[in-house]
Amino acid sequence: MLTRRQFGLGALAVGALGSVQTGTARASAGYDYTSRETFDLFERNFHDSGATGQPTDTNEHGGLAWGQSYVLAGFVRMYEAYRDTHYLDRLVTNIDLVLGNRDSERGVADYRGESLPAWRAMHPYTVGSAALKDASGRPVLEVRSSTSYADLITATVLAGSAGDRFTLEVKSSRNGAVATFPDLSMDPDSPDYAVRKILDAYPTPNQVTARDLDPSGTSLPAQGATPLVSQPVIFAVHTGMITYPIASFARIVLRTPKLRADRRYRAKAVEYLAAAKAAAAVHDREWRQTDDGGGHLAWVKGTPLGYDGTEMPTNQFLALGLTYAEIAAATGDPAYADRARRMARTFERELKTDEDDAYTWSYWPSFGLTYRGFSAADGVSEFTPSGGGARQIEDLSHGAIDAEFAALAFRHGLGFRGADMARFARTYSRNMATTDPDGVPTTFVRVDGTGGLATSGQYLQAPRWMAVAQWDRVVFDHSRSIYEARALVPSQGSHIAGVAYLNWQARRQD
Repeated sequence: MLTRRQFGLGALAVGALGSVQTGTARASAGYDYTSRETFDLFERNFHDSGATGQPTDTNEHGGLAWGQSYVLAGFVRMYEAYRDTHYLDRLVTNIDLVLGNRDSERGVADYRGESLPAWRAMHPYTVGSAALKDASGRPVLEVRSSTSYADLITATVLAGSAGDRFTLEVKSSRNGAVATFPDLSMDPDSPDYAVRKILDAYPTPNQVTARDLDPSGTSLPAQGATPLVSQPVIFAVHTGMITYPIASFARIVLRTPKLRADRRYRAKAVEYLAAAKAAAAVHDREWRQTDDGGGHLAWVKGTPLGYDGTEMPTNQFLALGLTYAEIAAATGDPAYADRARRMARTFERELKTDEDDAYTWSYWPSFGLTYRGFSAADGVSEFTPSGGGARQIEDLSHGAIDAEFAALAFRHGLGFRGADMARFARTYSRNMATTDPDGVPTTFVRVDGTGGLATSGQYLQAPRWMAVAQWDRVVFDHSRSIYEARALVPSQGSHIAGVAYLNWQARRQD
């Protein structure tokens, strides 16, 4: 396997047609991943397949945020590459369907009971809970798990050693993890009080916490099994991923005189701009800004998800920053520009320059509580009472969101410089681009080149780094070679976006 530095020094040679030749025969089945015919074929087939990520999907399980949002972004990039309004028309068709699936349109609500103009999500992302009932059917104890896939967890009440005691077993059918709490009491004055005993045991398998629904302490939960149910939450990262291409449509139309003069496009741009603003506003209560010019998003304590009360991961708040930046570019609104600039400053402070003059950064912001760690005594989080510190480095896929935000802020004059873009490009070309032992192009997992060779869930996201490819040709050549070496036929929305990004960058280089 080639080292990062060996690859960066030209282990792959650029052929006459601009494709990368590897040490093994190319597996391409004749697809040109930089042609619009290939994109159109793949997009049509994906749409006809009915695979997760269609514009008619809900976002209950992330289908819009991690599927259709990429298709929409692909249409944006294809329009920018070819200036063919066919792609704007495709955007209109799909965006209208996506907007029709907002919570406010479907008549569904988030965990607070509010039906808002955005898209909620549940399993596998949010806290699962179950209200355990006494023999009369009255809820007495709420059991929660902050692990992913909480819908696959069951809380079972068993007999205790005495009549005023019960044993609680919380087990996942996904991985078999089980937490058992013997001889609990519902009496708040008892040393075996269920809520306190469960909290004191944290973290347990399945990360269990509990809440007393019967402060009188007179009833025990009845014996039997109750499945946990994930609670509905609107995630800023989902809102950002979905609304970014919607706001991009508005920016393209309103800043292009010929398109702005078209009554239909102009009306849609105004409508979509209002929709993007309304969705972004759902997260105003999560906005945090600092006196030094920074800004980020944090989850409100009590939001039913892991790490409520702490700062969001960098990629999650920057995803909404993409929408802020596009709204600012479309309208000149200083409020959105200020938020995008503040996010850019916050992200810039997170970046470290390595020996290859490339940027590296962590998944969780280093100024945050999740990165540093916190204890139950700090009272930070309801569903994750304590955390030991999560300092993992950002990965390729989530890092693509971060790099895209930096490049967008740069293009719109909201932050960063050309030297920064070159360092982001080297993050890919010098840290992540490599080949496997057979000479097939692939990537390392993390932005600092660690984590071993990536799985397909990571390396097939490589073309999403095209936002910084103009500062280093290797980003384009290597990403393209990953698809060519595998004769990739897209099976999900992000692959569709990947082909669009390759088209986009190829046209920029012509």
